[in-house]
Amino acid sequence: MRALTIEKQGSPVLPNVRLFADFPEPTAGAGEVVVRTEAAALNHLDLWVGRGLPGIDIRYPAISGSDGAGVVESVGAGVDPSWIGRRVLLNAAVPKPDKLVPGMRPTPCDIHMIGEHGPGCLAEKFTAPVANVLDLGDSDPVEAAAFGLTHLTAWRMMVTQARLEAGMVVLITGIGGGVALAALAIARHFGCETIVTSRHSWKLERAKALGATHGVLDAGSDWSREVRQLTGRRGVDLCVDSVGKAVHGSCIKSLARGGTFATCGATTGPDATTDLTRIFWNQLRLVGSTMGDMHEFRQVVSLFKSGAIRPQIDRVFAPSEGVQAFERLEAGEQFGKLVVDWRRA
Repeated sequence: MRALTIEKQGSPVLPNVRLFADFPEPTAGAGEVVVRTEAAALNHLDLWVGRGLPGIDIRYPAISGSDGAGVVESVGAGVDPSWIGRRVLLNAAVPKPDKLVPGMRPTPCDIHMIGEHGPGCLAEKFTAPVANVLDLGDSDPVEAAAFGLTHLTAWRMMVTQARLEAGMVVLITGIGGGVALAALAIARHFGCETIVTSRHSWKLERAKALGATHGVLDAGSDWSREVRQLTGRRGVDLCVDSVGKAVHGSCIKSLARGGTFATCGATTGPDATTDLTRIFWNQLRLVGSTMGDMHEFRQVVSLFKSGAIRPQIDRVFAPSEGVQAFERLEAGEQFGKLVVDWRRA
């Protein structure tokens, strides 16, 4: 089968990406399905797979990709054969059996990540536990692949962890990335006022066209004063951040009393300097979040299937253009999701 592979660890990642023409096909183990991939979307996680992750033994050549939609082609032992022929969407976060606690929902901290800890969706076929796929019916697989992981991540981050409520004022950093755009869509669905930041003015204008209330240009200095001016000096109820170190101080200073800072990533570095006095004096909450379980996945995918929330797609590539997709991802040029359509030649 064709597969986009990362041949070895390195940074930049792009020189190590190639389209493999005859990669061995996967087989379904007990409780698993083999999915013929129709579409797979890229995430920043794909770059981390290429650069290497501390404590994770990544075997190269690696097939990354944690966002996939396609048709079930075969099933393993113990799986109902009626799954064959169904179009499905993957939740790549698979709970580790040895970490499950009887009577409690699994936490996304204790997971095996398809596309990170093992082969992913950037190939013509992938395997997954049947418990980690949802029936998509006749939904568009390209849009579905673009929706999955980022909207699940944003949903858990905002709704489960940060307790998002209608009418809140929400600050979203680094607009243009998949999680940030998913967060904007979810905040709008809840009827929230939104403030977005970016280093690029054109991304701010694109976000406003999608319904963002305000845009703040990140010129590399503290922009919290502008956020406070936009909120009548009150500040925001929730800050949704995956940028990390470079903007952390501005995020904390932008929060209203009783506000919440929610993080799901740190693309500019994890070792941020914070303001403990502001945190305790203003009764702030700091919450971490990553991925999401199948209960949360069903919640957010129901909004996709009903048409309430749609993903923002930057560009769709043929498999032969997969290296270009990685190039665009690593350059940070995209506004929305980059998707590989495996139905193309």
